[in-house]
Amino acid sequence: MAVVPIHSPIAHSATPVKLKIYTRRDIDRIPELQGLTHEQRHLMKAVSAVLPFRVNDYVLENLIDWSNIPDDPMFQLTFPQPGMLQDGHLERMLDLVKRNVSHGEIQAAAREIQSGLNPHPAGQLELNVPTLDARPLEGMQHKYRETVLFFPAAGQTCHAYCTYCFRWAQFVGIDELRFAARQADALFRYVQEHPEVRSVLFTGGDPLVMKTKVLRKYIERLLDPSLEHLESIRIGTKAPAYWPHRFVADEDSDDLLRLFDEVVESGRNLALMAHFSHPRELETPVAREAIRRVRSAGGVVRCQAPLIAHVNDSADVWAEMWRSQVRLGAVPYYMFVERDTGAREYFAVSLARALDVFNGAYRQVSGLERTVRGPSMSATPGKVLVDGVAEVHGEKVFALKFLQGRDPAWAGQVFFARYDPHASWLDHLKPAFGQDEFFFEEELRAIRARHRRQLD
Repeated sequence: MAVVPIHSPIAHSATPVKLKIYTRRDIDRIPELQGLTHEQRHLMKAVSAVLPFRVNDYVLENLIDWSNIPDDPMFQLTFPQPGMLQDGHLERMLDLVKRNVSHGEIQAAAREIQSGLNPHPAGQLELNVPTLDARPLEGMQHKYRETVLFFPAAGQTCHAYCTYCFRWAQFVGIDELRFAARQADALFRYVQEHPEVRSVLFTGGDPLVMKTKVLRKYIERLLDPSLEHLESIRIGTKAPAYWPHRFVADEDSDDLLRLFDEVVESGRNLALMAHFSHPRELETPVAREAIRRVRSAGGVVRCQAPLIAHVNDSADVWAEMWRSQVRLGAVPYYMFVERDTGAREYFAVSLARALDVFNGAYRQVSGLERTVRGPSMSATPGKVLVDGVAEVHGEKVFALKFLQGRDPAWAGQVFFARYDPHASWLDHLKPAFGQDEFFFEEELRAIRARHRRQLD
């Protein structure tokens, strides 16, 4: 195990910076919101009673252009917007807020609305939960053969919340909707018993809200020589965008970088799956220093985000973001399609528009930026790429391709759907050429049946 010497670029002596968090109950006390009307703040409270709200002073002071409210993309990304709720739901919640009813009454109304927002899309509860000793493993998912997702209990919040977040159900206080694991031993045993697993992804929430000593308890077990089949450890995080001080000036920043170095020294890849949604998140000196420090510890920074209306639905924005990432030594990885959950109606972009944005950005960049894949839907059967639009035998179609599949044999397979300019998710599409169903649907039904038998 490597010990990072004091002269290493990992070593740092920055004065620790304190994180200040604001939540729904602080809306009237956020200094930057004092210029808004009472009605505007009431609307924020109404929406944030249903969908989670959390922001910090770094985002407030460094990322939002307060002269461009409400249209500023970073404001849209972090603050509740009226359009995030359907009109009837918004009116109901706004009435409760204005009447200052009890917390219990507001929560009861919110629960009714939340239940209709598809809190766990793409079969996460139904199909993704693995078993050990014939018992479901809470806080873990195993959708694709090579990769296991782990949700450490102490990492199930974030430095700030994205308004579009498809994991919003983790943060609204409903235990039965929440993925969370407390035992590192179960993760170790599961990976040990499944030699097909080559990568573990720590996710949340954001695992990097945890102190390094807590994160270390999980990661160190995975460095055991008996897990020689484990090739990479990934950490899904928004910290480089929302709290880059985590890598630079937190009291245990150096310890975190040393942990990354230990993973690399063990012969494994350490990848930070960084969620950058807008190029502004890459502009601050501390964000750039954060990326530099992760790379100095041997980590790879891979960048991904969904295409989101009101935030980044512009080819120029994506091209600028990919170029900035490559300049900083990071790797453009994925453009996702906004998932079918939460406030999706407000943030969704049609597949046809998503393809136009992707191609428009792709044409503006060089080969180094073209490592990115997209637009990609993380749907129930797998990751499905919208590869293009074509006319085949006189029919206009979407050309689709599996990047990952529940059945590994689906990966790389191309299939076609009837062109629909309004479709924004796989479930909206119909098979082309008169087919009754897509090629994978029969096998997907069999997979569902097998999972039901395992859980019975």
